Amino acid sequence: MAFADEVGRHFARQNALPPMTGRVAGWLMICDPPQQTIAELSEALRASRSAISGAVTMLEEWSWIQRSRAAGERVDRVSLHPAIWLSMVDKRAEYTSLGALARHGLDALGEASAARRARLLETAAFARFLAERMPALAAEWQAYRETLRASGELPADSRTS
Repeated sequence: MAFADEVGRHFARQNALPPMTGRVAGWLMICDPPQQTIAELSEALRASRSAISGAVTMLEEWSWIQRSRAAGERVDRVSLHPAIWLSMVDKRAEYTSLGALARHGLDALGEASAARRARLLETAAFARFLAERMPALAAEWQAYRETLRASGELPADSRTS
């Protein structure tokens, strides 16, 4: 559980996430079995089911985790999404949307000063840069991951992409 706490603190500091969200992600990185119910997460992390549910919902919205239910079971199990790391990189639509929002802001500013427009111009340019570069970065990661698998540094059946 110390690792999950450490991940929680990391995500709180680095990403301004609620610590519980990071704790759940951290636990799902190391738990056995890799699929956990809300009750199991609650027990392992010594937290309320409500706190766990909120964290799970947030992680699910970001496509970091997935829910599953075996035939005959009455509860969902959550696990890290198999493509968690790719999902963090492949955010082209979000960057495109951010760029469009910045351009809308430029339209709203009209003939405002260059200084006021500069912030939005840079936001739009940065968003376009990320949208253009992310597919190549995702492909680089996949090739790098395969190299690591071939060398034995990563298992061939690694469950996260």
